[in-house]
Amino acid sequence: MSLAPPSNDTVPAQAVGPHRVLIATLSVSNFVIGMGAFMIIGLLEPLAEGLQISTARAGTVLTTYAVTYAILSPILVSVTGGIGRRRVLAAGLALFGLGCALPVLIPSEVALHISRILAAAGAGLFTPVAAAVAAGLSAPERRAKALAAVFFGMTMSQILGLPVGSFVAYTFGWRAAFAVVLVLLLPCLWLVWTIVPRGLSFQPVTLRDLGRVMRNGRLMLAAGFTTSFLMAGYVVNTFLAPLLSQNLGWGRDGLTLALGVCGIGAVLGNIMGGALSDRIGPARTLTFLCLAQLVVLPGFSLLPLAGGDAGALAGTLAMGLLVLWSVFGWSFMAAQQARLVTLAPEATPVMLALNAAGVYVGAAIGSAFGGLVLAGFGLWPLGLVAGALMLVALAHLRLSVRLSD
Repeated sequence: MSLAPPSNDTVPAQAVGPHRVLIATLSVSNFVIGMGAFMIIGLLEPLAEGLQISTARAGTVLTTYAVTYAILSPILVSVTGGIGRRRVLAAGLALFGLGCALPVLIPSEVALHISRILAAAGAGLFTPVAAAVAAGLSAPERRAKALAAVFFGMTMSQILGLPVGSFVAYTFGWRAAFAVVLVLLLPCLWLVWTIVPRGLSFQPVTLRDLGRVMRNGRLMLAAGFTTSFLMAGYVVNTFLAPLLSQNLGWGRDGLTLALGVCGIGAVLGNIMGGALSDRIGPARTLTFLCLAQLVVLPGFSLLPLAGGDAGALAGTLAMGLLVLWSVFGWSFMAAQQARLVTLAPEATPVMLALNAAGVYVGAAIGSAFGGLVLAGFGLWPLGLVAGALMLVALAHLRLSVRLSD
């Protein structure tokens, strides 16, 4: 990645080097953002009960966040391309914090959707810029591991953030979960402002750069694979809590344990994705992950058969399924980011912003699709539908590899 000409208050990336404290700060901040963004999955039922709406309707809160992120993230990253990275990162965290504070103060469905718009805008600034900083500070042969390190915070939000958020929501109410995120966010904002060097800047990106990438069909096809892969997973992910509670009879403690098990799988997957991508290449890694999910996802349609009198055996099988699903799902991000950076190194911030947007486009479509399936047919077909969509994602990937690599 080329560098912007340094000015009096600009620190070029090569002057900083791969700084472990900086990477750790970005990772911890991603943890809080991941918790605040995705804990909705674990508190759908208390949220629906508190607002007196259906579970499917409560799930649209995640859709609001996803759509907003997808639209705003590439635009915000482009229009702030000439601003020092510290200021952009701090602004993103502050905006995310405002989004978490609003539902604590105003517990209504409308306020919750507005809060998700604000939070998505903040996360849409922070997360791709953090990834671009990590990629720019790393040698090409270690780029996937650096990206995995920054994304590790998002992964840890699965093993700690989601279970804690779910437990707090079931015990003290859903508003308390947002309050916890806000409290955790404040020291992260201080750390970013203190640790990230003043004026740290890469080559500025503009809306013109965004338009140039979006007119490139080859690059957009590669970035769009993120949407395809995540769309399949979110058919199940959005409604994981009711899948487990209604099919297996799990309550607060069971769901908290299940989310913790998913988090363990997510950590293993994050490590595996970065290492495997550096070793065999991003494209092969992504192909393997699609094939693995094709086997795992339909298993969620078998959960009703595992319930009832099966007891401990059903619980053990369900936990095993959750681990595999999390490992293969969370191995995806480091490999996909590394592939996109390799395809367009001169447009790294834009590509990573589009990738982050693709996450939420996939989440929005997957959650909306899952909601339609849930409303029309119930919970049991979700795994089969997710598996069918993963087959589409595999075809998407192979076409992109043929045209790009």
